[in-house]
Amino acid sequence: MRTSGAVEKKDKLAAQINGTDSFVTPAYRRIQGTIRQRIENGQLRPGEAVDSERELAKIHQVSLMTARHALAELEREGLVERRRGAGTFVSPPKIQFNKLMSFTEQMVSRSLAPQSKILSSRILHSEPDIAARLSLAPMSSLLVIERLREAAGEPFAHETCYFSSLQFGNLLRAPLDRQSLFLLLQRDYGTDLAYSDEDIDATVADARLGRLLAVPKGTPLLRIRQVIFSSTGKAITYVLGLYRSDRHTVTIRRTR
Repeated sequence: MRTSGAVEKKDKLAAQINGTDSFVTPAYRRIQGTIRQRIENGQLRPGEAVDSERELAKIHQVSLMTARHALAELEREGLVERRRGAGTFVSPPKIQFNKLMSFTEQMVSRSLAPQSKILSSRILHSEPDIAARLSLAPMSSLLVIERLREAAGEPFAHETCYFSSLQFGNLLRAPLDRQSLFLLLQRDYGTDLAYSDEDIDATVADARLGRLLAVPKGTPLLRIRQVIFSSTGKAITYVLGLYRSDRHTVTIRRTR
């Protein structure tokens, strides 16, 4: 198998022989950058075909091996998937839950533009179980914000966030359709979120969730019940998240 270093060396030699510009960025990385940019700006959408190795080699005037290496690297990154006998296609974007990050941070880490739709925001007074999760009195007033989270032009998740309305009531008027909740909590409330306790299980989409998430009724969903704590150990928010199972994976490290 030819290594990436061998591929770069071959392309550098070809550039010198052909009298082209000085070799700065390896050719396979330039190809990757072009494909990645087309995915990010929406020219290539999930499920659409990427140029073949032969087409890429011709377009970028590189060897077939270089084009093959570029696609292999993108496949390892999870941006494309190669199907035997069919070609290479843009992968559906998947988000991994292996770090406490906001949805906005998750999407940006995958070079996706996040969007949020506020479905409802209201004050509740009769959710004793959730109040208990937040270490509040049983009949405490709670601010509830329901959002649909989107990226790459499609819905990814349905999230419902619960807060103490006494402490965070002003979030009712915050532009949560345009800004990160984590960022607002830090900037406007001086609250740094540090860790979370989570319960993860599976459920299925009912008719309403199916419409919101653009999946058939009965589709498996990943359900995460999450209490997020500040750096001082105070429970800040309880989040009920329902995530499309074809767009999310959970990564767990076990030690002994």
